[in-house]
Amino acid sequence: MTDLSDTGARPHRARGPRFLTADGLLTAYTWAFLAFMFVPLLLMILSSFNDASPPTVTDWRGFTGKWYAFFWMPEEALRADPVLRAIDRERFIGCLGNSLYVAAIVVPMSLMLGLAGAVLLTRWRSRANGALWWVLLSPMLAPGIVLGLSALVFWNRLRVDAGLFTIIMAQVTFISGYPMLILMARLQRQPVELEEAALDLGATPFRVFRRLTLPYLAPALASAAVIAFMASMENYNTTMFAKGAACTFATEIGAMARNANGHPPVINAVGTVIILLTVAGAVAHTLLKRKEQGR
Repeated sequence: MTDLSDTGARPHRARGPRFLTADGLLTAYTWAFLAFMFVPLLLMILSSFNDASPPTVTDWRGFTGKWYAFFWMPEEALRADPVLRAIDRERFIGCLGNSLYVAAIVVPMSLMLGLAGAVLLTRWRSRANGALWWVLLSPMLAPGIVLGLSALVFWNRLRVDAGLFTIIMAQVTFISGYPMLILMARLQRQPVELEEAALDLGATPFRVFRRLTLPYLAPALASAAVIAFMASMENYNTTMFAKGAACTFATEIGAMARNANGHPPVINAVGTVIILLTVAGAVAHTLLKRKEQGR
């Protein structure tokens, strides 16, 4: 009888089906998760080219691009289509303009407040840092409905009517937390000795911040600005309760989606354009990073 310990051979272990192993289960879960995330998006994109309303992929009635041409379609063609005729194009474009206007104010305000909070929490050493951390982050953790109602009640007590101003104030309260976290992560990697050396050599604190800290934070500021812009454009819960009679891009799409006859396929077309812009931005960023690394 052969001694396995002497020959170095190992006993054969019976293996079950591959999908019952830990790696197989993890692979199956990963694919299921990706399907859960991306299959609805693919169906939305596919239905945006179907000449059917409400959008569907099971009842294909012909390929069309009119849902994408809604924004520049002539009035005659617009009135000829019963689905597009029911949509107020001027209001939809106006709501999109309101969102861009709100974001143009929310983004710089959020960056300034987030930068102030990040510098305070990383450079000011105190026992109160822990409590201050939770105070500054609490708006991010609060439900959007609570923030919207709070802003509405607060500004109403000051006799300020709900509108774009209250939307801006409500969004800034929680969106500024995103830049703060991003900038804090960047500041924590910056050597404090550089700032201390510059101060010892006679530079003023403002000059140190302008010449050392701010250039170091430039990539993080750009990333924080993009995230703040996206958070402002897509915000619905807080904006819905603080908007009053005004409208934004997100609230108008929400109103269109609540249509009793089903939402118009124009929403699918808009979602497809947003996805394409997001993917294009991500690809462009990746190519630029690779180009910089190549240098």
